[in-house]
Amino acid sequence: MPEARALTKREQEVICLVAEGFKNREVAEKLGIRVKTVETHRANIMNKLALRNVAQLIRYAIQKGLVKIDRDVLEESIRR
Repeated sequence: MPEARALTKREQEVICLVAEGFKNREVAEKLGIRVKTVETHRANIMNKLALRNVAQLIRYAIQKGLVKIDRDVLEESIRR
């Protein structure tokens, strides 16, 4: 696998919000940018990191410590 290119600060902000479950419109509102800009950032992120879907994006964000998961919440949701 080719080495991933570095993400910009804005791309890191976008990936964090996406990984936390926010929709493009919500990300745009939180960051004060247009939805189209969020879509462009997401495409650039996926391209730079050679990711194919949002699940891989979330996994990347967790592995890199960009987002934290609450183990108790995770275990509770698995038990349901």
